[in-house]
Amino acid sequence: MGKTPLGWAAKYGHEGVVELLLGRDDIDLNKPDEDGLTPLLLAACNGHEEVVRLLLAHDDIDPNKSDEDGSTPLLAAIIVGHEAVVEMLLRQDGTDPNKPGGDGETPLGWGVWNGNKAVVKMLLRRDDINPNKPGMNGRTPLSLAAWHGKVGILEMLLERDDVNPNIRSK
Repeated sequence: MGKTPLGWAAKYGHEGVVELLLGRDDIDLNKPDEDGLTPLLLAACNGHEEVVRLLLAHDDIDPNKSDEDGSTPLLAAIIVGHEAVVEMLLRQDGTDPNKPGGDGETPLGWGVWNGNKAVVKMLLRRDDINPNKPGMNGRTPLSLAAWHGKVGILEMLLERDDVNPNIRSK
């Protein structure tokens, strides 16, 4: 199936196995499987918090490495709704909170789309988030919230001074 031992262990949340493998000097933390899924992405999308923590503790981990479809660990965790993993990834140095997936949607856009107020709040706390970055179909997060009638999320977005309510969808 094209996965490395670290990939298998990360996917299924086998913390002890991950820890043993991470003890090797020759382990490639960012080695993707045949679908482009890295161990971090596999752990993130399956909500394995302890495995994510173990992987993020290594300096050479790439928190933005995407799979063949353009999904990053952050996007995968947001789409599936693993809030604790999202929080860990957002605390990690180097995580890009604006990096869109292959479909063009941003992490903030996915948080809005899913109606996940906790994720939207986490993202909006970041100074480096671009709340006006259009995603899939050229819609901004504010436009998505309005389209879906998500009043609570709309209010959170409008609390930021840098949100532009006049941007048109493309």
